[in-house]
Amino acid sequence: MAVTHISQTQTQPAPATQEASGRQMPSQTMGGAKNPMKSTWRTWDKSQWRLHHYLCDWLNIHPTDQGREVPVHQKTDTMPYLPHLEGHKWILAHALWPLVLHQVILYLTGWQTLSWGWIFLGYTIAFKINAIHEIHTLRELGHQYGFLDGDKHARDQIPDRDVGSVFHSLSSTSTIRPMMSVFLAYRRAQTPVSTFTRNTLPTFLPHNTASLIAWNTAIVALEIGLYGIVLDFFFYWYHRIMHESNYLWKFHRKHHMTKHPNPLLSLYADTEQEIFDIAIVPIATFLTLKYGFQLPMGFYEWWLCHQYVVFTELWGHSGLRVWTTPPTTATWFLRLWDAELITEDHDLHHRKGWKSSHNYGKQTRLWDVAFGSMCDRIEQVEENVDRERAIRMNLFGAPTLY
Repeated sequence: MAVTHISQTQTQPAPATQEASGRQMPSQTMGGAKNPMKSTWRTWDKSQWRLHHYLCDWLNIHPTDQGREVPVHQKTDTMPYLPHLEGHKWILAHALWPLVLHQVILYLTGWQTLSWGWIFLGYTIAFKINAIHEIHTLRELGHQYGFLDGDKHARDQIPDRDVGSVFHSLSSTSTIRPMMSVFLAYRRAQTPVSTFTRNTLPTFLPHNTASLIAWNTAIVALEIGLYGIVLDFFFYWYHRIMHESNYLWKFHRKHHMTKHPNPLLSLYADTEQEIFDIAIVPIATFLTLKYGFQLPMGFYEWWLCHQYVVFTELWGHSGLRVWTTPPTTATWFLRLWDAELITEDHDLHHRKGWKSSHNYGKQTRLWDVAFGSMCDRIEQVEENVDRERAIRMNLFGAPTLY
């Protein structure tokens, strides 16, 4: 296995684009700029920086570390894998600590509930902390194991012309999603503990605490699995229509300026797309589960669903050369249809696609399989997976191999 290392710099080669037919176009046709993804701002004199530059640097949310090497692999080299259990452990640890803290505050103060304002503030901060921690971990994984298509092109960085909009989109996501969850789902009479102890047992089960917890946990697991599938249905069709409609393409075109995305470019888009990604699609999914499937979908269940979704959104744009599929409680169902998403699926959507594209799903591959819009994988195929190299996602410190 031939592995080389390159030092990450800010200026990247100009990415190619494609016409609607799929033919490669020269990069200077993209937005009238020779290289719209040019990124040199980290090397500027800091007197030229604005607040968003300082915040990105202070939070250390860069896709790669300047001057630090990244391994470069050939397409046929083997790669490690992330077991599903590791993904679930990571997500649940990050999703549950705010619920535990919330319940502890109620216990220590003797309060029966917290106001909407405190809930919004607390869970918004928690959302941001969790996302930033994942970005840090993804960066470390990239420096350890490299990126897809790394033998041809380094990962895009945050473009000079859009540092402010990229930071704003990330901040908006981690603010608006908790806000809409509070507005639509928070009920002051409910607490984290009551979510798992509410008396919704069917008559054929014994009525005791253990049964209550087991039953409600099963309901939450069902909600988490369905949420990703239903959300991906709405996302799939709105995403595909934006590609296939000449009128709507202009709202999605910016997102495809990056051919080798990174987690910070997950919502690199125009305002119209951001509104759908951040709010409309999640709200439509929430309403479908609550009123269509008649599931409880309280505030705390929705919070857990958000944490599963954002984990996959960030990882799916990372381009990591680590074989994994999104952790979900619906894995068994997706495997029946060979419909689990792999990181390379969305990476190829950016790399090979332009207006004419494929792989429109972002949480699963189910709807691409159902509607015939998937494409063949190149690197993340079974023969390239080294099952002897499993990654452990440590909550503190860098990821390691078992």
